[in-house]
Amino acid sequence: MAAAVKALNARIRSNPWLDYFCSTHFWGPASNFGIPIAAVTDMKKDPEIISGRMTGALALYSAVFARYSMAITPKNYLLFGCHVINCSSQLFQGYRYMNYWNWGGREMALADKAKGGLEGAKDTIVEKVKDAKAAAENAVGK
Repeated sequence: MAAAVKALNARIRSNPWLDYFCSTHFWGPASNFGIPIAAVTDMKKDPEIISGRMTGALALYSAVFARYSMAITPKNYLLFGCHVINCSSQLFQGYRYMNYWNWGGREMALADKAKGGLEGAKDTIVEKVKDAKAAAENAVGK
């Protein structure tokens, strides 16, 4: 069994593409891409649920490891790309957090929500008035 594993490993390592595909230089960043994918999908969610501390920590983590991926030998461009995407996504999330909580975004969102509620109430009232007017005209006309 050990000889079969050794032969399989030698066969994989002889092919440069398979050697890269079976290495941690590929699978580390590939498994790490879940973080930037989650950050990109969270960009459309309500900014009220963004954690400022976690966003800052993830941006710092990604910046440090993007630098690390270029400092090691051999350079890991896949890891670099993963961390650059994550760092930029986290910085954008940080901007959304600051805009919502510190720069008046929350107040604007609440005002827009209130205006939307008033518009809906106005439409309902106009419909009820039209119905009442039609009912009164039918009653007077008889």
